[in-house]
Amino acid sequence: MSSVIAWSEVEVGTELPSLNVPVQRATLVRYAGASGDFNPIHWNQDFAVEVGLPDVIAHGMFTMASATRLVTNWVGDPGALVDCGVRFTRPVVVPNDGVGALIEISGVVGAKNEDGSVRVDITAKCEGVTVLAKATALVRLA
Repeated sequence: MSSVIAWSEVEVGTELPSLNVPVQRATLVRYAGASGDFNPIHWNQDFAVEVGLPDVIAHGMFTMASATRLVTNWVGDPGALVDCGVRFTRPVVVPNDGVGALIEISGVVGAKNEDGSVRVDITAKCEGVTVLAKATALVRLA
């Protein structure tokens, strides 16, 4: 599958369509099963609080994957993703209230490279607070 977005049609400052990712406790259990990460801070409220967290938190890699999904949704080809990176700044707290948390993700083209790739600068927030810093993805476009 080739990229849907053409390099020649993208400019620095191009905004990607935003992505909202709801996260509930069941989401974390499914992610734990898929990833093999069964750390109790992601499913056991008593344990999470005992180790100093406010509540159960989402897996950092789940949050990163959600941010990367913004980019792969935009480009139309997950294989176009060349590189990605983030710094985890704050955990996504997932209360057991039937609603959970909402990760709000946006992105903008921050650089356009002569090799046909672009750098996307990603913002990920939960309850108005940034949860990922220096979140970027490099994608090769058609």
